[in-house]
Amino acid sequence: MPVDNPTVPLQTKFNLLQVKGTWVRQSEDDQVTKGKLSDAKIYERKSDHGVSWTVVSPIIFTYKVIQCENSLDPRNDTLLWGHLDNEDLNNSSTAKPQPVKRFVVIDETVRQLYGARVREYFDARQVVYKILPLPTTEENKSLELVTKILQEVHDFNIDRRSEPIIAIGGGVCLDVVGLAASLYRRRTPYIRVPTTLLAYVDASVGAKTGVNFAGGKNKLGSYVPPIATFLDRSFFQTLPPRQLSNGMAEILKMALMKHRGLFELLEAEGSHLLESKLQSSDAASACTRVAIETMLEELAPNLWEDDLDRLVDFGHLISPQLEMKVLPALLHGEAVNIDMCFMVYLSHLRGLLSVEEKGRVVRCMQGLHLPLWHQDCTLDLIHRSLSERLKHSGGSLRMPLPTGLGQAEIFHDIIEEDVLSRAHQMWTSELSPNLK
Repeated sequence: MPVDNPTVPLQTKFNLLQVKGTWVRQSEDDQVTKGKLSDAKIYERKSDHGVSWTVVSPIIFTYKVIQCENSLDPRNDTLLWGHLDNEDLNNSSTAKPQPVKRFVVIDETVRQLYGARVREYFDARQVVYKILPLPTTEENKSLELVTKILQEVHDFNIDRRSEPIIAIGGGVCLDVVGLAASLYRRRTPYIRVPTTLLAYVDASVGAKTGVNFAGGKNKLGSYVPPIATFLDRSFFQTLPPRQLSNGMAEILKMALMKHRGLFELLEAEGSHLLESKLQSSDAASACTRVAIETMLEELAPNLWEDDLDRLVDFGHLISPQLEMKVLPALLHGEAVNIDMCFMVYLSHLRGLLSVEEKGRVVRCMQGLHLPLWHQDCTLDLIHRSLSERLKHSGGSLRMPLPTGLGQAEIFHDIIEEDVLSRAHQMWTSELSPNLK
């Protein structure tokens, strides 16, 4: 006996229009009433089983990344008002006068160096403020720090619309404060002021926040960018040499992936950039500007990492497990560079880099005073790291590898065991201090 075909589901697309404060839906065939049209859509589908609705609601974040100088000079408006457009600033200045309030989280070490200047800045501007110093180290990067911030923010009673939280410190500080801000009243605006080179070119310009959890790096987090990041290189003057080299690893990452000119600048001027602490010079300006531009090019179209093919993951396939295993022996950028160095050898064995190119990269890393090899980066750790990568990347390695100086591709194929083993053996025999 023949079976009747089920009714084909009918789908209708509705626009959303706000009229006198009320949102109403209108099909595309309806005459559009005058009002505020949303970018969101509702698709209604009717079938024999009932009705279903699919909501498509674009989420747009707008945030600023601003290079500035002397941000703690009381005559400089950036720290207070740099996040506002001119129109918003004008509206703020014409609104009913009330005290300006700011809640500031500052890394403890940064407070020792700059705490007095931060207080002087806000005192001179007659700001009502609270400064919360915290030990924002990788070992302390936990939910406990987040809840500490949330309680203090709650007690201070900020206006979540007009009084952004300010984070002043390195990458851990910015990540932790960002997560707290994303949780407080579901999303409170915040500002990042990076004080380390690593944070300046990496953590400060994207949307990711996070803390470590269950032995894993950044296992808990969110994608909520700051309303603004203020980049001030004058903070680098108090950085120890190791922290400067640590940040150079992320700059080198972008150079190897997509900018030959930046690589050649690091190759030629790396030692001078470190000695001068990236202060006033054409090379320092070009180096940081290109690093930020190339990073934003990669992050902006994929802010929520919906696309798992990411060049910026170079140096981040092995390094998370290595960094957490030896914590606190390696800084983040140091672990990233060890990862990148191994991948350079892997690229060479796959025929993607010549012997000369491999040598130039290694010498550049040495010139930036970065570690090239680590005894705990064993072949077993590499296997475990790549297995984790497969598990969390849709069953593909999605491995960014340099295919020249300043160019790269993302490879999806499984790396043959023999190639991995030979790459590790060559890397170890050439760079292990124990075998020289």
